[in-house]
Amino acid sequence: MPKYYNFKIAGYFLYFTAKCVLECFHAHASDRKLTEEGAAKFFVKENGDTVVAKRGVLKDKELSLIQSFIKDHYQEMYEMWRERSVNGFYNGD
Repeated sequence: MPKYYNFKIAGYFLYFTAKCVLECFHAHASDRKLTEEGAAKFFVKENGDTVVAKRGVLKDKELSLIQSFIKDHYQEMYEMWRERSVNGFYNGD
C-alpha cells in the first residue's frame, strides 16, 4: 500500500491502495492501520483543492491541516499517483 510520505500529517499517513487507482486522484488519511475503516478520503482537483468524500474519524482541525498540506504538495503526490494510474484529477464526477 503506497504512502505518499513516510511521515504523518496531523497524526495521519496519506496513502492509496491498489484498488484506488481505478478512481481519480485522491488520498486516504489513516493513523497506523492504513485501512479505509475510519480513514478520511480526499479527492484532489487540478489546482490542489480537495473535496472531502469521507471524513472518517478526523476532527475539523485535522481535516483542515491535511487539506492545506495536500494543497501545498499535490503536484509531487500526483506524480506518484501517475506511476500507477491513468486516471487524472477530480473534476466533480
